[in-house]
Amino acid sequence: MDKLLIRGGRQLRGEVLISGAKNAALPELCAALLTDQPVTLHNVPRLQDVSTMLKLVRNMGVTAERDQTGKDSGTVQLNASDLTNPEAPYELVKTMRASVLALGPLLARFGHAKVSLPGGCAIGSRPVDQHIKGLQAMGAEIVVEHGYMVASLPAGRTRLKGARILTDMVTVTGTENFLMAAALAEGETLLENAAQEPEIVDLAEMLIRMGAKIEGHGTSHIRIQGVEKLHGCEHAVVADRIEAGTFLCAVAATGGEAFLRHARGDHLDAVIDKLRDAGCEVGCEKDGIRIASQGAAQLKAQSFSTTEYPGFPTDMQAQFMALNVIARGASMVTETIFENRFMHVNEMVRLGATIHVEGKVAMVEGVQQLSGATVMATDLRASASLVIAGLVAEGETLVDRIYHLDRGYDRMEAKLRGLGADIERVTGAAA
Repeated sequence: MDKLLIRGGRQLRGEVLISGAKNAALPELCAALLTDQPVTLHNVPRLQDVSTMLKLVRNMGVTAERDQTGKDSGTVQLNASDLTNPEAPYELVKTMRASVLALGPLLARFGHAKVSLPGGCAIGSRPVDQHIKGLQAMGAEIVVEHGYMVASLPAGRTRLKGARILTDMVTVTGTENFLMAAALAEGETLLENAAQEPEIVDLAEMLIRMGAKIEGHGTSHIRIQGVEKLHGCEHAVVADRIEAGTFLCAVAATGGEAFLRHARGDHLDAVIDKLRDAGCEVGCEKDGIRIASQGAAQLKAQSFSTTEYPGFPTDMQAQFMALNVIARGASMVTETIFENRFMHVNEMVRLGATIHVEGKVAMVEGVQQLSGATVMATDLRASASLVIAGLVAEGETLVDRIYHLDRGYDRMEAKLRGLGADIERVTGAAA
């Protein structure tokens, strides 16, 4: 099993290219199921979750070829004209919650689908009941049996019907599923309490390129006029704001200066505001974000609470906590999205951090120095936070179970080495 060996204490300097967003690429791969014409996606990141999704659609009968010649991003060409098996089996999706995104497109185009209940990181409840209720409002008949969601249209119907869908909570994957299903539904669909993330906007823009009629994406009210057929398109995946935020926190914690090419400052307002308050210089430019930091000695601890976009993202909570543990002063981190998203805390304590958790709140007292140790990654973003902590710790840090990291970061250790970090991937006996 691969591990990351980090020798801390180096500042990060230089330029890093931010890859396409995992949380945009996965639904956009599923969107290709909506048409029998070719779809070309550019800037698709090289991630384990992307590989899993490609295996999934190929298992359905989709032709999916990846251009391997690009240095930092890839082009994927998909053709679902010969899709014969509208099913997402457990064996292929047990590590990835995004499998649920196949349900809406398959049901909309073929009138039936069988999709395994999703897996992914063990960071808390991710109920699919909102997906089921929304698709049922559009006329679908769905039962959950033997670990699968089995969906079909009523006898005599060939298309989903438009509906008003008001979810009990803001759900990103739910909004994406409804967007894709409604694009081919009969009549108008109104999504209320819709998620507003940039990845939602990017998916909507792709669907519009395919011939969908969508208004209001990027707000909490999205209106979709269904069409009978969608065509192929060419689309570039938006830059990954969470990868960008992770590198911003890494440079802030270690000190130094870096330019994050392709990063979108307008997608990271809440994180950038906190970094500036912490004492970093952050500038948003036309093709990226520039950050300069004096490191731990000049950092001021920042309290924050996670919330839905455009608030502080839950996917950045662990990484910013890694900055807080070596900053001056105390901070309070409140997690409102997932109930189990403090699993990185015990591992940070092994590195010398002072953190006390009570329910949804973590109290962090900054320390002057972390000490290298062996730590274990428990989920995707926890992995990234431990890497950041290892970059500032004295001595060697060994991060175990980095398969979590590979699910969502495109060759993170190579990019960090390009900025001057002493980090390497080790396997087996070498670890």
